[in-house]
Amino acid sequence: SFTAHVAEVQVDPKTGVTTVDRIWIAHDCGKALNPTLVEGQMEGSAYMGFAAALLEDHDFYGSGLHKGPSLLDYRMPTFLDCPDLVSLVVEAGDPEGPYGAKEVGEGPLHPSIPAIANAIYDATGVRLRRVPFRPQRVLAGLKTVKV
Repeated sequence: SFTAHVAEVQVDPKTGVTTVDRIWIAHDCGKALNPTLVEGQMEGSAYMGFAAALLEDHDFYGSGLHKGPSLLDYRMPTFLDCPDLVSLVVEAGDPEGPYGAKEVGEGPLHPSIPAIANAIYDATGVRLRRVPFRPQRVLAGLKTVKV
């Protein structure tokens, strides 16, 4: 199976703030036994990848203890932060899967991060390699980009 994502972003060159407007998600799920649930799973996974790319941060002390005090203070996206998500269900039946189905769980999560990174690169020339893609990281990259 395969998954491919394309992200559309806007980057403010003065602040480094990146806004993800839309993510297109194409995922080969084999036979979509319930297309509505497949689309929901794809969109939920892409949403999680979007959150990891722009908002979520996992810093740890040397002892291994998470630096975040609690989930009450942990930055996670809300409905207002979420980009438009467009699901493209690809059906290539799998003779080994139940009724030709394949997975539709974690597969669509991971490509969101590089899709957003590539969209930022296309918009600015800044190649970010560490999540989250904070405004400070974008601004630091913009200082090194030759126009």
